[in-house]
Amino acid sequence: MTAAIGRRKRRKLKSEINVVPYIDVMLVLLIIFMVTAPLLTLSFDVDLPNSQAKALESKQDPVVVSVRLDGQLTLKLPDAKEPAVMEAAELQARLGALSAQDKNLRVIVAADRAVAYEKVVAAMDVIRRANVEKVGLATDAR
Repeated sequence: MTAAIGRRKRRKLKSEINVVPYIDVMLVLLIIFMVTAPLLTLSFDVDLPNSQAKALESKQDPVVVSVRLDGQLTLKLPDAKEPAVMEAAELQARLGALSAQDKNLRVIVAADRAVAYEKVVAAMDVIRRANVEKVGLATDAR
């Protein structure tokens, strides 16, 4: 019996690194970054009204004009990181220049649902006076 105990095979030590936990951590971090990245690009919250309309699909990003609760107008160009606050006359001049360069310029008006309808219509009038033909309203498609 003692000979049988002495003949037991010793386990060979593995010198490999187990990468499965590292892959799990990377996937969790990837999901966290994918969820938080879109939230970092917004500069302020707008509570959009709901709509059942289909979203427009276009290769070109639209210009976004936002109407804040206090009536301020902001302009966010597709390549800009932050929207710029401006008066109606300045907004009309900037959109007029953009419209002169690109006849297919699309402008989206975004306004909080608590903003008075009159302020949204006034913003759309400014956009129309800038000779922009394609104007849409942003909604929350839920």
